[in-house]
Amino acid sequence: MSDDDRPEPDDCIIIGAGPAGLTAAIYLARYHLSIRLFDSGESRAAWIPCTHNHAGFPEGISGKELLDRMRRQARKYGAVREEKRVEHLAKTGDRFTVGTDAGTYTARSVLLATGVVNRRPDSLGDELHDEALAKGLLRYCPVCDGYEVTDRRVAVIGTGTHGTAEALFLRGFTGNLTLISPHGGHDLDAECTRTLDDAGIVRVSGPCGGWAIEGDRLALDTADERLAFDSVYPALGSHVRSELAELAGADTAEDGSIKTDDHLETSVSGLFAAGDVVLGLDQISHAMGQAGVAATTIRNHLAAERPLRREPDGTG
Repeated sequence: MSDDDRPEPDDCIIIGAGPAGLTAAIYLARYHLSIRLFDSGESRAAWIPCTHNHAGFPEGISGKELLDRMRRQARKYGAVREEKRVEHLAKTGDRFTVGTDAGTYTARSVLLATGVVNRRPDSLGDELHDEALAKGLLRYCPVCDGYEVTDRRVAVIGTGTHGTAEALFLRGFTGNLTLISPHGGHDLDAECTRTLDDAGIVRVSGPCGGWAIEGDRLALDTADERLAFDSVYPALGSHVRSELAELAGADTAEDGSIKTDDHLETSVSGLFAAGDVVLGLDQISHAMGQAGVAATTIRNHLAAERPLRREPDGTG
């Protein structure tokens, strides 16, 4: 096939349809650019039963409702979400090749908004996990909903510096706090131990098991006794979905997050990233702000390559 026979590449392909990807789709569609939005259906925002710290929704809004509103807004301007899983990403010359489970596409630029996946306790089954999450008995984001556990009985599943940091953050909301090791005894250095002691945070050894909703609390077995809490926060880290960035040759940090410049461009020219897959605050508002910056930079870069000019529509 000659170059003349090949289909014109999209201006931008967005991979991921959470708050970052959808915000970018809205911006880019309103810039009159040709885009595709690929969605594997795994946005972490869909887990949120009700967020109360997203500005503009004083009574709160569920993650699913927020995503639905954003999809409708993007669709209004011509950005159609396609349910495809992207399996490969490469750059050849000045074009990107995006391989999906339903075909291969080319684009002048790509925005990765693939997010992260929270690690959950091994012994907590899917059905119970989802029920506890919906009832606010299981929570993953103290920045989002620490306010909701004010003066409640709370546990953090974790240890080491990460578990300590999450417990200390939550100590600003409640004085009834327990740090439970997920496996056996705690792995705490002298500084962590001192800090936890100073904060009055109780430590309990694992393993954790026997999870059940008992009344209005989430209960579990520990090494020595069965305990129940108003809310439990797993602090077990997360998996960053940066594999596509690595396939394309982009630089990533030690934790797997994608490195970008101030305008959210990666080390590969034309490849951008926004949202939780980029190192920063895992918040919807932050992801949306990053997406706005990335989308506008993409528009300006494309315009520098080829001026973006609307032709008269003949109705004036």
